[in-house]
Amino acid sequence: QVQLVESGGGLVPPGGSLRLSCTASGFTLSMYAMSWYRQAPGKERELVAAMPRAGGSTNYADSVKGRFTISRDNAKKTVYLQMNSLKPEDTAVYYCNARNLYSDYAFSGQGTQVTVSS
Repeated sequence: QVQLVESGGGLVPPGGSLRLSCTASGFTLSMYAMSWYRQAPGKERELVAAMPRAGGSTNYADSVKGRFTISRDNAKKTVYLQMNSLKPEDTAVYYCNARNLYSDYAFSGQGTQVTVSS
């Protein structure tokens, strides 16, 4: 049974930092492109950061470039999202997503809430 479990969300003041973790189980992480999405109330889900392969290229939404960093540790079966200089507009539920590199099979975790507020 494939599963992604996000953790690390919470309430943080503007300018603060959080590190989200996504722990994978039931599949081989190295065979999947990993990404983070977010969805704010009343808005569509948007791609925040992606890292197709460990040690490979990364892609970021313009709104988070220079502030967020995605990384992955295939041995620990974990994907991270380091978020610095957080803004109120970063408030959303953050989802970890896995997409098989050799097929269209993809799935997400249950999400973790990030709230940026003073």
